[in-house]
Amino acid sequence: NTRKHPLEIPPPSENDWPKDDEDFFLLDPDRERDVLPQPFRMINKLVAQVFESAMEIIERREMLRQAQKLKVQPTKCFPTAEFQVTGIANCLVVSGKYIFVGLSGGLAAFNTCDCKDVCAWDAAETEICAIRASDLGNECHVLLAVDEMGLVWLFCFHQESFLLIKTLNEVEDISKRSACVEVVLSRGGDYAGILLQGNTKGWLEIYQLPKDSWLTEMEKNSGAAKGLACSKRRSSCTSAVDTFLLQKSPVSANQADVELDPPVLLLTVKPPKPVTGTNFKSPLDALKKVDEDSMLGLGYNHLIKDSQWELQEAIFRSTYQEYLEAEGVIKEEIPRHATFHFLLPSRILMAPETKVQPDIPVGIGVHWDGNHNFCLYLLNRPLKEKVDSDLKPDVVWPCAAPIACSAVSSCSRYLALAGEDATITIWDKHLGYPLSVTAILEERFIRSIHFL
Repeated sequence: NTRKHPLEIPPPSENDWPKDDEDFFLLDPDRERDVLPQPFRMINKLVAQVFESAMEIIERREMLRQAQKLKVQPTKCFPTAEFQVTGIANCLVVSGKYIFVGLSGGLAAFNTCDCKDVCAWDAAETEICAIRASDLGNECHVLLAVDEMGLVWLFCFHQESFLLIKTLNEVEDISKRSACVEVVLSRGGDYAGILLQGNTKGWLEIYQLPKDSWLTEMEKNSGAAKGLACSKRRSSCTSAVDTFLLQKSPVSANQADVELDPPVLLLTVKPPKPVTGTNFKSPLDALKKVDEDSMLGLGYNHLIKDSQWELQEAIFRSTYQEYLEAEGVIKEEIPRHATFHFLLPSRILMAPETKVQPDIPVGIGVHWDGNHNFCLYLLNRPLKEKVDSDLKPDVVWPCAAPIACSAVSSCSRYLALAGEDATITIWDKHLGYPLSVTAILEERFIRSIHFL
């Protein structure tokens, strides 16, 4: 049988609608997933939780990213030049247009303009651990270098060459050699201070650097070298060999013919001795010492006898015996380490009828570890005082607690003293009285302090 009419899709009609689910178009589409059989419904819930957790993490990261954009971004600095050194670089210092680097085998100088190696010093083949430098003017610089053995080398850098002036703490007997643990060079290069330590004691030496005579000698030597070079050039027009020798002659003359004056030892500051029993026979003797300003403020002018000290110590030990046994008895020793600063002129340090320059130090401030006193010494001492004598401070500022660290402002007017009790005192050195006292949180130990 054949069909008479072609196949066609019948038009929809209401008769074809399902009779049981007439309200299917009113249902929530999400509810359609509830009809999934197990375990697909559980899988669906787990996937939904994963997506929700991911969206929370994305939103949290986006909030952090927006908050980070609102903060001030630090400037990223990239190196503009690279210096190639021989050996290991231990320290460096900048003075003028030169960078001086302490190496494992000596010293090296670099020019900051073209980032090239200027010269090097390796005559002693010693490792340099610390450097201090100052610009003296006229292309002349003074350097203090400390090597691995604690020796202090004093250099003058002029016309791109190192000139060794002196080794400050060198002695013939090596067993009696004292090592340098700290070196400070004053601004302008007028004074230098080195802290030395022996086997059982430590002391501070202050040197005056004759920079004026150094500059004069350098100018004379520079003029002589230029004159020698000109005379050589006039006589060397006939030979290329003479021209080559001529180019080398100024450098050798500059390095070999210069003899600079050594530094002058001004002060030798020793740590304060422990307070002991009095040697005064009567209060009148103590009052005479006070009138002479002898050891005023150090605690030595008292009337307590040795027997009274011993009795007081016995009472203290009997009262706190259990605590002393638990912590151990620490015997009072003479300190070996100190912190010192060069100080510019002020009302306290200026001697009467003394003409001083405002940018040249006139004194030093010293405090020893575990000591309560900040001692000030004048650099221009009377000639009658010997350098090796037991030097007494000119001004003493006592503190309530042992001084832990100190700092001096760039203008040298303000002094900050931090005690072991976490108290910071700001002194006006020009007027001589404290400006503020700040107590930090308890059980805090201040290790360093700086002016900004």
